[in-house]
Amino acid sequence: MTLEKGSLILINYTANIKDTDKIFETTDEQQAKNSNVYDPARKYTPRLVSVGEGWVLKGLDEALANADGGDKINVDVPPEKAFGERNPSKVRMIALRKLGDKADEVKIGDEVEIDERPGIVRFVGSGRVQVDFNHRLAGRTLTYKVDIIKKLEKEEEKVQSLIKRRLPLDDAKLQFSIDGENLVIEIPEESFLTEGLQAIKRGIATDIFKYVTKITRIKFIETYESTESTKPFEQVNRIEDSAVQK
Repeated sequence: MTLEKGSLILINYTANIKDTDKIFETTDEQQAKNSNVYDPARKYTPRLVSVGEGWVLKGLDEALANADGGDKINVDVPPEKAFGERNPSKVRMIALRKLGDKADEVKIGDEVEIDERPGIVRFVGSGRVQVDFNHRLAGRTLTYKVDIIKKLEKEEEKVQSLIKRRLPLDDAKLQFSIDGENLVIEIPEESFLTEGLQAIKRGIATDIFKYVTKITRIKFIETYESTESTKPFEQVNRIEDSAVQK
């Protein structure tokens, strides 16, 4: 039986550019290191996907919708279902001075941002720089090797994965409890200064209300320990589903 739309699944995958076989993304930490795409700021764990909801590239999403839990699939994703075809009009010559303090250091292949648009330097010379604003994988066919680990069925599994999707935490530091329709999530101290934490909590709540419909009320708890007293200060953030307001 194929996975229905909205199924929450965990997948491991490695993705490469088909014509060069160069790996550009993987959930395998050792594979990332071996392929020189390792990002120390990233946690290499199975990825959560909601089938058919656009959480992954269109071509991969379609392949997952025709797979079963536990399958291993290889899928080629053409440009029109990945990052689009290359658009020549997105390659522009720009005055080198627009790069500001970095103008003297820029070289071919560097990633730059101009007018809040990311681009890749293709040419430098005569006081000008050619910047390609196409996505770096535009026009490329991509190959994904995917292992569908499991379909999430239990409420606890869904809640845990939905929290970690937006707030990457080690399992030992992820504390939550479900009591009927109520969910309490404890935010660890190391996450207090996470940029955009309030928006992250709102996103977590929105996801959980959608995929764990039994839950209608969520509380986020942040506990601060005083350095002068053993009595803790506790801040409680409550997010409630408007549909259950009295």
